[in-house]
Order: sequence, then structure tokens, then C-alpha cells
Amino acid sequence: MDPQLGAALGMGVYVMAVLYATKIPYTMMVNRGMEHIRAVYYNRKIVHMFAGGVGSLSVPFLFADVWYPMVCGILLTGLLYASHRAGIVMHWFQTDQNQNDVKFGLMWWMSISLIWWLVGDPWLAIVPSLFMAFGDGVTGVVRNAVVRQRSKSPIGNVFMFIVSAPMGWFAAKAGDPSIPVWGVLSATVATFVERYEFGPIDDNILITVCATLVLLVGVQVGPLM
Repeated sequence: MDPQLGAALGMGVYVMAVLYATKIPYTMMVNRGMEHIRAVYYNRKIVHMFAGGVGSLSVPFLFADVWYPMVCGILLTGLLYASHRAGIVMHWFQTDQNQNDVKFGLMWWMSISLIWWLVGDPWLAIVPSLFMAFGDGVTGVVRNAVVRQRSKSPIGNVFMFIVSAPMGWFAAKAGDPSIPVWGVLSATVATFVERYEFGPIDDNILITVCATLVLLVGVQVGPLM
């Protein structure tokens, strides 16, 4: 078996295990009196970090070909979309109110694939998805704990930047040692746009699109210092 195919299958099993394992913290939170929607929101951020985040970090180590993470991302996005369409939502992290989980999966594989195709480097390719997974994930956990509801409180953005800036620096440096500053700049822009949503254009879309654009500009412009 192709080692990359084995890695892709293993990552698929891992991600599905994360999705279903989050039933456990959901049940614990609800049994302790937490509102359903808050438990769902916590779980969504757990999925962000442990599925999307770990999946992103694994890409440069497991794959030498963009097709494998791209196909994995497409399949996961299709699964999440199908569950909404069929009316069989995984209620412990999905909601009937929105399909942001589908947009997460969509933007994950699209941003990685696009950057990898354009610049030929998996480390640079994962930078925006790291912001979306870990940065926005921490943001949501902090807001849910402090504000105790889904909100766009700026306190979340403070923690998002604290998490995203070093990730942007080190991942960008791993891909191109001359442009780590552009990794931090892309983290800054991603942190700023996270607070906004425009109809169907949610923060997952804004974070990845804007961070991708900044990073691609950085590749063309080169080092700032």
C-alpha cells in the first residue's frame, strides 16, 4: 500500500473518532446543567482543534502530494453536508441553525490545496488552516467561558492572536525561512477579520481567504526584515 494512502486512511479514522468521541464531553456538560447550545459550541471548537488542527499539522509530515489531504478534506466536507441535507445532524457539535461546520471543512481543503499548488510547499499551505482551527478554536472557548454565549467579544481575539502569531511565524518559517514575518502578518489579519460575518460568509471563510491572500503576497514580496 502507498504509505500516503495509509496515512490518509489513518487520518480519516482519527478524524471520525474525534467527531464521535465528542459525544462524551457533550453529555458531561449537559448533565451538569449546561445549555445545549453552549455544549455544542464548546464541542465545535474541540473538533476545530483536535480534528482540523491536528489534521493540519499532520499534512507536512504525512504527505508529499497535495491530492491526499485534498481528497480527505472533500470527503469530510461531503459527509458533514450530507448529514445536514439528510436531517441527521450530529447534534453534539452540529446545529440546524447553520452549516458552519461544512464551511470549515470546505475552507480547510481549499486553502491547503490552493497554497500548495501555487507555492509548492505544505508548511506554507497549512498556515491559514492553523489559524482557523487553533486560533478560532481558542477564541470560541474563551468567549464561551467568559461571555457564556456565542458572541464576538474582543477578548476572544486577544487569545486568538496569542495562539496564531507564533504558529504563523514558525509554520511560515518552516516553509520559507525568509518570510516568517508574513506569517505573523497573516495571523494579524486573520485575527481582525474573525469578528465579522456577512450573511453566508462566516469567519471560517474570512479567516482562510484573508490569511491566504496575505501569505501569497508575502511569498511574492519576500522578506520584510
